[in-house]
Amino acid sequence: MKIDGLALTKLQSRKSAKWREFDTSILPLPVAEMDFEIAKPIRKLLSEMIKKSDTGYLGPVPELAINFAAFASRRWGWALNSDQLFIATDVGVGMVEFSRTFLKPGDKVMYNTPVYHNILNWINELKTEPYDAPLKKDGLHYTLDFAAIEKGYQAGVKAHFLCNPHNPVGTVFTKEELSQLAELAKKYDVTVMSDEIHAPLVYSESKFVPFLAVSETAREVGVCVTAASKSWNLAGLKCAMIIVQGEKLIERAKSMPMAIHYRASLFGALAAAKAFECEDWLDATLQTLDRNRKFLAQELASKLPEIGYRIPNCTYLGWLDLSALNLGEDPAKALLERGKVAFNSGITFGPNSGQFVRLNFATSKKIISEAVDRIVIGSK
Repeated sequence: MKIDGLALTKLQSRKSAKWREFDTSILPLPVAEMDFEIAKPIRKLLSEMIKKSDTGYLGPVPELAINFAAFASRRWGWALNSDQLFIATDVGVGMVEFSRTFLKPGDKVMYNTPVYHNILNWINELKTEPYDAPLKKDGLHYTLDFAAIEKGYQAGVKAHFLCNPHNPVGTVFTKEELSQLAELAKKYDVTVMSDEIHAPLVYSESKFVPFLAVSETAREVGVCVTAASKSWNLAGLKCAMIIVQGEKLIERAKSMPMAIHYRASLFGALAAAKAFECEDWLDATLQTLDRNRKFLAQELASKLPEIGYRIPNCTYLGWLDLSALNLGEDPAKALLERGKVAFNSGITFGPNSGQFVRLNFATSKKIISEAVDRIVIGSK
């Protein structure tokens, strides 16, 4: 099986946010969705549902829990039961709604910048107080700063919104790091909300470890919120999973409003269940993304060697340091105006990343090359 990015003309006929937020003169590489065709079994399932006018409300979907549990066991050696999984509309909704079961306005919630910008939006939605424990940076490699984390926990942090594996810096946290985090969380009575949406998109040199698979302590203090949406390109279908394995946390999950399940999509839940059986498609996609992350490095080294880029260990998102280009306070804005290429502005990921941009390389080599050419034009 071969997976590759579609032609630009075909992509421009799509109706998703990535292709509607800019006019056709702009090459858009910010939104985290793939320029690939989705897996054929998923397409077949959705087509059959449309043919049957099977477009009603979401009810019981036992196959989602069964298929995800089987996938997690095969992929990561993680054992879970179907009654430990709860459905939500998307990962953001899952993070927020579970947090409502134990957080109150004004509570401190930790996050680790530079990090996926919507994490701060979730904290604000909860009317809680953000507490930043920035990642520790060594060149372009980022890791958790445990001194900063413990300081925050001591200051009264109630929840820690963890991005695992990490978007946008491409770090895959080790079992040892996650175990240390779990022990700290237990010591200070902190609930770790682990956003694991990118978990299947980890490359062969790294090993993803689900937070709840780390230890009994992690299961006592941790919640996993995840979805098939990033790895199988199903974001618009709207379905995510909240997974809890500690007894007290299961009771919290059961206390969530019943409507949280029913606000998810019938299409999304059944497509997600099918996705976790499509490992051949995922493996082929990872091969293409592995090629692309390295091709991006080659293109930058050849055309703009002053740009900083560490090949990520996960995701299809490149984190580029453009500080040497002297493009002003917001390089992404300058490149949009001058080079007609769109990226995410680094400043949206945290206060110390204003000279960075995030680039989506889940596309064709031709589009990656064109994007770098447009950076060259925009940097002049």
